[in-house]
Amino acid sequence: MRPAPDHILDDAPLLVSACLIGQPCRYDGAATPTTWVMDLVAQGRAIPFCPEIAGGLPTPRTPCELRRGKVVDRDGIDHTDAFLRGAEQGLALARLAGCAGAVLKARSPSCGLGQIYDGTFTGLLVPGNGLFAALLLAHGIPVRTELDQDRP
Repeated sequence: MRPAPDHILDDAPLLVSACLIGQPCRYDGAATPTTWVMDLVAQGRAIPFCPEIAGGLPTPRTPCELRRGKVVDRDGIDHTDAFLRGAEQGLALARLAGCAGAVLKARSPSCGLGQIYDGTFTGLLVPGNGLFAALLLAHGIPVRTELDQDRP
């Protein structure tokens, strides 16, 4: 895990999970607006993006978790291709926009950083990253989550 350094919030644009700025795109159709992330919108620095929507998944949708490297829903249906498609689109957007980093939704199978749900749909968290977070990190783009409270 390589969290984003504090300086990513200085000037350059940041890719942010759309649900964190109030867009109702979570699996359950809800949003999780987060004050310090919404402040980035007010500053004109946030570029909202939802990799799951970009990958073609509907809202609402069946909850998914990572299990043995695959993204599956509670019925065992594999949604990995849609998650990867959205992650690739997000990486392309981050590069095109010159993003200094990303602020993503914690624990998500797409966006989680450091810990994600274990794939049993029992609420158990395990070490790991979501597919989108992992792809950004692999390409040198720093990532944080909304749970990072040390924000200005």
